[in-house]
Amino acid sequence: MSTDNTTPNSGANANGSSDNTVRAVWGLAKEVEGLRTQFETQVGELRATVVPLTAMPEKVSTLARTVRGIAEQLAAGGESEVPSWSWLDLPADLDRSQAMLTELTVWMRRIFLRYPDAVGALPECWMWHPDIVEELLWLAAAWHSAYRDEDATVARAADWHDRYRPGVVRRIKGSAGGCSLENHEDGGPLHRPAPGVPMGEGLAPIALWWAEQRDTPAPVPTAEQLAAAQTAARQRRGGARR
Repeated sequence: MSTDNTTPNSGANANGSSDNTVRAVWGLAKEVEGLRTQFETQVGELRATVVPLTAMPEKVSTLARTVRGIAEQLAAGGESEVPSWSWLDLPADLDRSQAMLTELTVWMRRIFLRYPDAVGALPECWMWHPDIVEELLWLAAAWHSAYRDEDATVARAADWHDRYRPGVVRRIKGSAGGCSLENHEDGGPLHRPAPGVPMGEGLAPIALWWAEQRDTPAPVPTAEQLAAAQTAARQRRGGARR
């Protein structure tokens, strides 16, 4: 009798232990799944925080350059320098003008005159034309920005080739393509003082009209303005015949 009573009880205990083990394993599996989900969520949040930081080095570098430029200006007494690539805005500074022309001619020999259309458009008297020097200086500045700056890009280089360089060549050819050194033997018209702004004396009435009465007809030119315009036109025609 003792054997019959013991066997069923032992089987029941064995089945109960098995069920408990299964339930424990399933519980553990659920805990592991919960931990995995929590881990992936935290990793995703961490990535969302870290990814924007990848742009920080470039921003810090740009800020450093800006601060360095401000510091240099303050060290120079707080006065901003004349733009280093402008010939027309250059002060009376012999050393600086010689340095600018020297650097420009080196760049022209290495880069600009490698293009046949540039060779054909540039007159031999290009240095006697301040507007041409100005065009070449800013074109050189654009080239340096496209190829040498820390933040140079292919897009800038494409603009230089596609728009900037052809545009400068076209304007040089249009303004002085037929000029030569012989035209400058007596100084030439380009060495006269820069002309005044046409109708500069009409600024006040035009400003008043545009600020307060722009819906009415514009001021009528005065007799003095008409006479000055006719004189200027005669002078331009005389210069063109030369």
